[in-house]
Amino acid sequence: MKFADYFNEWLYADDGYYANYKAIGKEGDFYTSVSASKFFGGSIANYIIKRIDANKIDKDSYIVEIGAHKGYLLADIIQFIYTLRPELLKTLKFAIVERYDSLKKIQKEYLKNCFQDAVNIEHFSDLSEISKKCGFIVANEIFDAFPCTLVYKGKEAIIKNHTVLWEDELSLYAKNISDRYSIEKGEVSLGFEIFAKTMYNSFEKIEFLTFDYGDIYPRNDFSIRVYKNHQVFPFFEADLGELFKKSDITYDVNFRHLIDAFEETGFKNEKYSTQLVALSEFGIADLLEILAKNTEYNQYLKEVGKVKTLLNPAFFGERFKMATFTKNIS
Repeated sequence: MKFADYFNEWLYADDGYYANYKAIGKEGDFYTSVSASKFFGGSIANYIIKRIDANKIDKDSYIVEIGAHKGYLLADIIQFIYTLRPELLKTLKFAIVERYDSLKKIQKEYLKNCFQDAVNIEHFSDLSEISKKCGFIVANEIFDAFPCTLVYKGKEAIIKNHTVLWEDELSLYAKNISDRYSIEKGEVSLGFEIFAKTMYNSFEKIEFLTFDYGDIYPRNDFSIRVYKNHQVFPFFEADLGELFKKSDITYDVNFRHLIDAFEETGFKNEKYSTQLVALSEFGIADLLEILAKNTEYNQYLKEVGKVKTLLNPAFFGERFKMATFTKNIS
């Protein structure tokens, strides 16, 4: 079996890891920025408001999340928009792109509990179903879950009985990407180009914001790993048969490849930065100042502690990167 097919089956088969709801955070296998603090979504909400004020995106835009898990991030964005600029909830529209019906049901129930009938959230199974005027699309940690292949000194990985073997030649795509980015050892992501093209056609005017772990240049080493109960298992040392479909498999994103895929589709890469820089520019300190004026000091300190996790260079602050892409936004 080709490694990309193995990776895809691990996460996306009918009984794959992502096919049903999995807890994230303390009760799950790993933490994300969304599980760390509501101010992650709050900062994005503040950024959306800034972009509306600057006439970059429309007041009646679709705010769309891809890879919404239970719906926490979109709910946080909506809640902070309500707090900061409630009149926008009368004009903005909200949607989730989710392929699994089981997760759609969980998302609908969670968001219904959050907002009752005050906010309507649409669901799409794929970006290709969307054809709208203006959209702001957000995704947190989706590209690290795109199927990939593994390359090593001109060879490509296959899997047999949960064991890695190496074919003598690279596939054409793997060779083109590994040559382009000088990858002799590591992961080659699949699907960036198709994803970018599908998104490009989904709205007349788009801003896409994404966060993920990785770097602007490939490490030229294997980053692929497995998370289970907050333990990290290096892929080549793990018991793959035991962990298959029961744990999260992931790798570092090659942001140079991602940016090139979007730019060659027609998008403009507006910015690439660390999460620390991005959330600071989005105004996370201003949001904490508002909180300080409207809550008890102990609650304020509690939230500050959570936000430090988002910004701390030793945690999410430097390890995670942010990229924004636009189409027809001047």
